[in-house]
Amino acid sequence: MPPNKPPKDKYYLVWIIFFILGLGSLLPWNFFMTAGVIHPVSLSKFYIAAIYNMIGAGRKMDCETSKEPGRCAPKSNYFRERLDYQEAQSRGRGNEWQMNVTVRGQSYYFRTFDNFMTLCAMLPLLIFCCLNSILHRQFPQKIRMAGSLFGIFLLFLLTTILIKVTITNPDVFFVITMITIIVNNSMSAVFQSSMFGLVGLLPTHYTMPPMSGQGMAGTFAAIAMIFSLLVGSDMAESAFWYFLTACVVTLFATTSYLALGYLEFAQYYFHSWSANTGNGMDAIDKEIKKASVPLTEAGPKESKHASLWVVFRKLWVMALSVTVVFWVTISVFPVVTGRVHTMSTNEYWGKLFSPVSCFLLFNIADFLGRSLTAFIMWPRAESRLLPFFVLLRIIFIPLFLLCNIEKSLLPTIFHHDAFFILFMIGFGTSNGYLASLAMAYGPRPIKGREAETAGSIMMFFLALGLCLGACSSFIFAL
Repeated sequence: MPPNKPPKDKYYLVWIIFFILGLGSLLPWNFFMTAGVIHPVSLSKFYIAAIYNMIGAGRKMDCETSKEPGRCAPKSNYFRERLDYQEAQSRGRGNEWQMNVTVRGQSYYFRTFDNFMTLCAMLPLLIFCCLNSILHRQFPQKIRMAGSLFGIFLLFLLTTILIKVTITNPDVFFVITMITIIVNNSMSAVFQSSMFGLVGLLPTHYTMPPMSGQGMAGTFAAIAMIFSLLVGSDMAESAFWYFLTACVVTLFATTSYLALGYLEFAQYYFHSWSANTGNGMDAIDKEIKKASVPLTEAGPKESKHASLWVVFRKLWVMALSVTVVFWVTISVFPVVTGRVHTMSTNEYWGKLFSPVSCFLLFNIADFLGRSLTAFIMWPRAESRLLPFFVLLRIIFIPLFLLCNIEKSLLPTIFHHDAFFILFMIGFGTSNGYLASLAMAYGPRPIKGREAETAGSIMMFFLALGLCLGACSSFIFAL
């Protein structure tokens, strides 16, 4: 017989582990999105030293002598710039690209990389979340979660190795990068869906640590990016250590997950306290299947498997709410927000404006919004205010489009940097807070054997919002 009183989460280890799992679940998206935003001078030197070895000592770039260095700093990342240079080199304009900043950013890959990256990340996320919602009982939970984390580690390792490999054909590099992003995010989808299904078996407030961990993933990637900017070391080495860090964190997340099955608190809520069921994650696998599938003694009228439609009817408001939250967010972040530039002529602020004001600020605000649900959960689940606030976030789309965007067809109304910074704070905080509320409220009315199904459904609708946002980003990027 199980103990009458639930054991305590000693040292908050289960809480910490789910925070780490949340962090690891979004590393693929965040590390590829924020990979190496760097100044054109350092980037050009990187390509010459690491690939073509073409720049001599003392050569200056247009950006170094520009009267508006803030405007000159590219709103770009490692992949976009590498593709841009490779395409220019393939057309015989490599030297011109190195010396003239106006030549840069003209290639097709440079202009559309963020859109394709977002789509290649979010579409497989949606597909595999859907498959995981239907087939999560067909494969052991340990294979779905530990196997996905290890696969993510291998792809991060491949990306790290490719930094040291010379690939002069931009088409080849683009295809390799997109395939890596697709496979990486497919495994991330399986892992996230399984993770939220697993946390659905715990008390409601344990939904917060994986959500906060996901918020910290973006902050972690942004800090790593800014650190590489400030260090000013060789960019090949900087990018190498950047992705190697992701490898280490992913391995740590895998180890943390495997340790989860040996904690008394986790075993209690996964119904694995019985000595006859075994130890560790094998026990969790067995008991989750029992918790997820109706007992045959329950009666002939009950379905053998929990009905997805019955579960969805109990949480459809929260499921659609989380969809709209991420739809709005991914529609403009980072495709639109990453193109906003500063009005300042300060060289260092121009260099750091996008990494700090766009990526770091959003992720910190998002993390704080997610963490805020640990102290206050308002509006209540039954209130109509939550869907109202979710829809109200649509106002951020025109606000960002009217900021100081490069090559925008719309007039600039919000010129000052302070407007953009305030918008990003509200944008990030509302994203984290409202998404966490919806994810916490969604599985609340679902009990027992249907809990993991509810968590998987919520993750599917989260992925649906991300995918819709990725498709919408092509419109707003025009």
